[in-house]
Amino acid sequence: MSHQKILILDFGSQVTQLIARRVREAHVFCEVHPCDVTDDWIRAYAKDGNLKGVILSGSHASVYEDTTDKAPAAVFELGVPVLGICYGMQAMAHQLGGKVEGGHMREFGFADVRARGHTALLEGIADFTTPEGHGMLNVWMSHGDKVTEMPPGFKLMASTDSCPVAGMADEARRFYGVQFHPEVTHTRLGAAILQRFVLQICGTRADWVMGDYITEAVEKIRAQVGDEEVILGLSGGVDSSVAAALIHRAIGDQLTCVFVDHGLLRLNEGDMVMDMFVGKLHAKVVRVDAA
Repeated sequence: MSHQKILILDFGSQVTQLIARRVREAHVFCEVHPCDVTDDWIRAYAKDGNLKGVILSGSHASVYEDTTDKAPAAVFELGVPVLGICYGMQAMAHQLGGKVEGGHMREFGFADVRARGHTALLEGIADFTTPEGHGMLNVWMSHGDKVTEMPPGFKLMASTDSCPVAGMADEARRFYGVQFHPEVTHTRLGAAILQRFVLQICGTRADWVMGDYITEAVEKIRAQVGDEEVILGLSGGVDSSVAAALIHRAIGDQLTCVFVDHGLLRLNEGDMVMDMFVGKLHAKVVRVDAA
């Protein structure tokens, strides 16, 4: 089954995978890829028409440093909505003609953000309303630098006393940026904000659930492999173990796993790997004692 998808570009944030988790909880398929993919890669990724939006993750870096990663320019040329989170917003601002400067004090922890401008991203989303009628959000901040000048075409979407541009939006191009982290549970309505972006602004179908992934992956593997043989390096870690289990379910004895026991595993962990894959899954595993 072909799914519409969201692309998450990872700039190195510790919580990038949480962005993916929140998107998937909205039953939308997404993939995380490194931020340094090329413009050609971005265009090829979008070529099938299933890419509905892009999210730029946070980072520990500063956008104005020469060695810092930037978002591929093609991201802003695809015509799909883009959401920048923390550093992702700063990268968007910096690359589209705004200004980012180092802050005098790092902001880390809870903050009350005033939603402004009634943008499509934050319209009707608020934790509480002030006596003056201002919608407020309880969010989690983690940043040192901040946007001091928005790019042309952007308007103010959110602010705090210490961060005048805590959110910005160019609704004509459907570009949005937030300085806070909607993916963490500390931002109480963060999931609602991300769902608003992927489901309403991007218009992505909510047709992906994790429970169906195994069936889809098995069918895809069978079609790709056919009657060929597959060899897989099995370390016993999560990634190779999940890959081995999926491939074995798909093609059975056409798969041969090679487990190199290098002597650096936990006590008896090598035996546990063999017990799981040979004893329980009945997979073909060649164990190499390289201790």
